[in-house]
This record gives sequence, structure tokens and C-alpha cells, in this order.
Amino acid sequence: MIPSALKDTWEEVEKQIDAGENDAALETLRAAWAEHGDTANHANTWKLVGDAKQALGESSQPINRKMLRDAGKAYQSALQKDAKHRDARRASNALRAKMDGLGIRSSPLPKLIDDGTPTIYGMISILVVGMLLLTSIKFMPEIKQALGLVQESTDDWDATLAIELYPSAAPKTIDSFKDHAHNGRYEGIAFHRVIDGFMVQGGDISCGAQPLGSAGCNAGTGGYSGIWYGQGQEDDITTWSMPDEFDCTQTDTNSPWVGTCHAPGMLAMANSGPNTGGSQFYLVDKDSTPSHLNGKHTVFGMATDDSTYLGSSIGGIELVNMLSEVPTIGGDEPNADQPSNPPYIHSIEIDGDIAYMHLIMP
Repeated sequence: MIPSALKDTWEEVEKQIDAGENDAALETLRAAWAEHGDTANHANTWKLVGDAKQALGESSQPINRKMLRDAGKAYQSALQKDAKHRDARRASNALRAKMDGLGIRSSPLPKLIDDGTPTIYGMISILVVGMLLLTSIKFMPEIKQALGLVQESTDDWDATLAIELYPSAAPKTIDSFKDHAHNGRYEGIAFHRVIDGFMVQGGDISCGAQPLGSAGCNAGTGGYSGIWYGQGQEDDITTWSMPDEFDCTQTDTNSPWVGTCHAPGMLAMANSGPNTGGSQFYLVDKDSTPSHLNGKHTVFGMATDDSTYLGSSIGGIELVNMLSEVPTIGGDEPNADQPSNPPYIHSIEIDGDIAYMHLIMP
């Protein structure tokens, strides 16, 4: 049970941050820790620490990079306390995107990976860590459980793309997506269209089975809604489509887009026109912000940093970028954007409003 006094402290700190009193907010949180001890070691406390430090870092001239990194660590501490803390996750993702835009690494240490490729420091670190892990696991099997190495077997899949779904922005789209996932319709479905620097598209449950062409129809031409929304023949699920759900607005042509809009790492529905969404979706690539698609395609989720590749943590946007860089057929062929050896979906697990998309990589 959370003490009412601690809840009151959180409210006070929120008011202090809103008023720009960020140093005072941190002092209030320190006093709460001294008063409540371990009870104050809560996801809400850490989220507020992150908010205050982010505000301090951004208000400094020049921007205080260390303070922004500390804010990121605070958000991660909040997620360690409560992995489903939506506000902390969104704040962490937004801060990460902002730091990427400013060219600020999350750590002042040498960069280990650059655009998906290990640097010399990364190669040395991988070798050292690998030797230590092998030695530790050989003599202390319980470490496998402690590190979570038993939770995901790379014998089954190569990568897991974690996606936060936004039910408040697109409830019908998400219900259909979850229905397809729960019923295994995405299993074995390839990413059939890849445009580096723009997006990766998949989810054609009718024609997109790997190997492409094995379904007897062209990938990218099929798919249907998992739920009947009054569009198509009610007794034939393969004809069902879903209405558009736009949570992205613009007051005029010169104003910025506001809401759940296209940005790097966002998950959106493919369609062939208004209200024709089915099962196909796409993920926006790194450094791509296709605002021309706002108001035309439903945006309903975002890749998060809970993703993994070959058993190691990786940023969600970095994994999307890896998907975008697979070789394509190219040339003047009609299917020039089709991967030569497509990555495909092994399975999708749903945990609340988080989707874990397990992938087989080429």
C-alpha cells in the first residue's frame, strides 16, 4: 500500500516541475526518500526524477548532456520497477528520439554500435563479454536465469521487436491486429516491401507467406481485418476491411502535426485507399518522417527499446533500420522493393498493450 503522504509528494513534485522549479522538485523527492525509505523506490518516483532532470538539462545553455543521460537512466529505473508504466515508457522513447536528434549518445562511453555495425570498441566488448558469459554459464547455471537468457531461444527466432500499441489512438485497428496475432495469422508472413530510409512493410496474411510466391498470389495484394466492422461480406472474413482511425491533426498547412503521427519507429496500417485497412502494416525507418502519410494511414504503435537481436538488447528503431537494409531485387522489376531473402515473422505475443514480434532474419 502506497502511503497517502507519498502520493501527496508526487502531486507536489508534478506542480513544481510544471512551474519550472526543477531543483526544488529533486529536493522534495530526496526528502521523500529519506522519509519513506524503500517505499519511495517506486516507478512513479523515478519517472518524476527523469522529468525534473530532463527539464534541467534542456533549460541549460548549452544543453546539459549529462543531465539528459541521467534523465534517461531514471526513466529506465522506472521501467525496471514497472515494465508497464506507460508514462515512463513514452517519456523514455521521446527523450531517446530527442537525444538522437541532438547527436547525444545515451552514454559518454565509446560507441559500441554504429548503424547496426559494431565499432572496434564494440567488437572488443563483444569478445570479452562473450568469454565471461561462457565461463560464468558453464560453472554457474543459475546465472542464465538471473540474466533472463532462458526466456528467448535463438533456435526459434533471431530478433524480437517490441512495439507499444496505442489503443486510445486506434482501438479498432489494434483489436484487429491483436486478433490476427492471437490466432497465429501473422506466423510465417514476410516483410515483402522494403525501402531503405522510408519504411518496411509486411503483414499480408493472404499472400505474404515465406517463401514469397508460395501462396499463389502477389505479396502486397491481400490481407483482411480480423474483426467485422461492417465493411465486406459478414460471412466471409477474407473480405473484411476496417475504417481509418486518425489521431494526427494539423490546424493549417503551415502548422506542425499534432497527435499520433508518422515518425521514426512508428507502426501504421497499409491500405489501398480510405477505409481499406486489412492486415498489412509498415514500420517507419530511422531518420524518416513521412508527414505526407498523416491523415491517410492509421498510426497505432511504436517500436521500443525493449527489443532484442540474437539475445542482446537493441533499440527498436535500430532493429527497424536493420530490416530496412536487407538487399532487395532492385532494378526495373515490378517487385524491385521486394527483399531477395525476406525477413519474416515467427510469431507475435501480446502482453496488454505491448506486442512482441519475433522475427526470423536473413
